[in-house]
Amino acid sequence: MPFVDAYRPSIQLGLLKSLAAAHGFPVRTLHAYLSFAAQIGKDDYQLLARHRGSMVGEWLFSLAAFRSAAPDPDSQLVAEFADDLSHLGVSPADLRTRLTRIREVEVPAFLDSLITEFPWHDVAVVGFSSTFQQNTASFALARRLKERYPNIFTVFGGANFDGEMGPEFVRAFDFIDAAIIGEADEALPRLLSALAEGSDLRAVPGIALRVDGALSVTPPLPPLRQLDDLPVPDYEDYFTVAENLGVLAPGQRSKIWLPIETSRGCWWGAKHHCTFCGLNATAMQFRAKSASRVVNELAQQARRHRSLRFEAVDNILEMSYLKDLFPELAESEAGYELFYEVKANLDREQVKLMAQAGVAHIQPGLESLSSRVLGLMRKGVRAVQNVNLLRWCQYYGIQVSWNLLWGFPGETEQDYVDQAAVIPHLHHLQPPASADRLWLERFSPLFTEYDTRGLSGKTPEHSYRYVYPEDVDLERVAYFFDYRAEDAVAEHAYAAVRTAVVTWSDAWQTASPPTLTHRSAPRFVQISDQRHLGRDGTYTFEDTLADLYLACIDKPTTAAAVRRKLDAGLSEKAIREIFAEFEQRGLMFLDEQFALALSLPAVKSR
Repeated sequence: MPFVDAYRPSIQLGLLKSLAAAHGFPVRTLHAYLSFAAQIGKDDYQLLARHRGSMVGEWLFSLAAFRSAAPDPDSQLVAEFADDLSHLGVSPADLRTRLTRIREVEVPAFLDSLITEFPWHDVAVVGFSSTFQQNTASFALARRLKERYPNIFTVFGGANFDGEMGPEFVRAFDFIDAAIIGEADEALPRLLSALAEGSDLRAVPGIALRVDGALSVTPPLPPLRQLDDLPVPDYEDYFTVAENLGVLAPGQRSKIWLPIETSRGCWWGAKHHCTFCGLNATAMQFRAKSASRVVNELAQQARRHRSLRFEAVDNILEMSYLKDLFPELAESEAGYELFYEVKANLDREQVKLMAQAGVAHIQPGLESLSSRVLGLMRKGVRAVQNVNLLRWCQYYGIQVSWNLLWGFPGETEQDYVDQAAVIPHLHHLQPPASADRLWLERFSPLFTEYDTRGLSGKTPEHSYRYVYPEDVDLERVAYFFDYRAEDAVAEHAYAAVRTAVVTWSDAWQTASPPTLTHRSAPRFVQISDQRHLGRDGTYTFEDTLADLYLACIDKPTTAAAVRRKLDAGLSEKAIREIFAEFEQRGLMFLDEQFALALSLPAVKSR
């Protein structure tokens, strides 16, 4: 159901369809969000689907889901969160009119068409997958289905039903017959078998349901370990509907990024859970498909769906892929375009290999340009590693999606004075997509340990109260929470960083984005600085200065390591002083003992 990206097939539906079919159950998937996108307009739909602030998507369907119990019949949410919705591009008055019409006219018409145009009388079980703002749209359809076809069994799952969220929704809404809590790979086929056989559903692991009017939650199975045993997701229903509705024009399949799952969990989080991360709620244990399975799945999906673009839904890259998967893809010259989430501790050769294998886009979770703040996050990397990753991704043509976050307990104003000062030197590298305060997410260490981490006043994010009826325990169903930080840095401390990021992003909107490149010969380096319009210039260094600069090109290094490598007759102290002069010119990034040259080779290596 809405709201998810209209230009992405649902891997949840694709995988669960294949799993159920493998166990002998005939299945159809309904990418209903495509119908809603076609109905209200693709552009408007995409703006709503990509919104990650207030619960406006949930609010739009809350009236249809809860009727007289809906808490905001007079559209107060739109008035209160008008600034949060400014990206929708209309005035507050027009915004209220438009969203109210969607809520009161478009949503009922959409639900009516779903009820009348699909052969529900042939259906025994309807499953809903819900993540982010998909709950109330799913609830609205489930309610109508149960009213029209009371014998249909409704089962819910997805990230919005993990932990205590799923059981609370089952308790609160009688149109939900059961919810799968956590991974559904084994639970769903067992549930379908129990329904088909008429056996006791309480024998199905990892589900919440009502038994004689009381909530019952069964113990889950351990997380699935052998991901190679999973079937390949089936996206054919998505493409058929998207093309029939005109969401995709003929011949556009090749532009769609196909979701692919090559691992689950997070190997870093299993050891050092990043303090703000709420992913992998009950399944942090890391598991990955074999390289051979991934190669075969990529080829099969490319042939089936006519696209060579793949978006890995993994939370972190399986590092062994740098030794087996990516070399094989690079050798094959298959021509895939791949997206992966990665940890930022990748070196130049690893980035180069990924580019050769077809990795065109990464999300490395950089989060900060301060090693001290990164330590507060438990990221396990230094700022200089973040900068180095940005450098080599820029050089090898890999797009980087990242955000700059603040608001962590223990940070200081100086942490942001320092970041604001260094950002102008990084204009030749890809800027963050946003710079803002962290969100408090369910399942994150800041959430589970908030009273020991300098936070207080934890309450469900304010807009939830405009969505759910009073008898729903928001403390149990909310994923995002408001909070107060004790001893927090004053809000004005972030202003300089926010301004610096805006300037950085603006520089990348020009016809000629900023550059900082160098050419070199033995004991000679010439650096072309075109990072700031009207201040272009060239730096030339010879002999020892050139040697010292070039020694810091590939990776962060220390004065001691450079001294050993060059045997330049300089003390460590003297080398550090020279590094400091490079930094003053904006040519180096210094991070305590580590130094990194900021320029990139002007000549592309092969």
